[in-house]
Amino acid sequence: MNMDGRELRNALGRFATGVCVISTIDKQGKAVGMTANSFSSVSLDPPLVLWSLQNNSEIYDTFATARRFAINVLASEQVELSNDYARKGDHQLSPGHYCLGRHGSPVIRNALVTFECQLESTHQGGDHLIIIGRVLGMLSRPTGKPLLFHAGAYCELR
Repeated sequence: MNMDGRELRNALGRFATGVCVISTIDKQGKAVGMTANSFSSVSLDPPLVLWSLQNNSEIYDTFATARRFAINVLASEQVELSNDYARKGDHQLSPGHYCLGRHGSPVIRNALVTFECQLESTHQGGDHLIIIGRVLGMLSRPTGKPLLFHAGAYCELR
């Protein structure tokens, strides 16, 4: 069966997701980040999560080889931050957007929740690299709503 790529993308987009900024320190020692919505839990024991990195991403080498990273789940008021790190070209985190977490990864300020992770494994999955991280620590905001993405646009819980 031949599948139209655009039609499949539109159909997959009907599944509402949260929006995250994945962050790490690159080989030059700079804090970098990229927006993603391919985050999911894997296991509670051991604590594992995953996200997917497109094979042709301009920042592929940085994230494919990162030993530690953070998954920062954005809050509804962080649309601008999501847009900043979704752009191609400049993934360096603005100093006011983050601080270093307990485990050395850049942590986005005021994220709804942040998972600091250590690389557990990677797996090729079609045109993406599936990155599984072991959760080393979490930071969670006591209040706030998630930033959601559905059918190609941001949306909010009512």
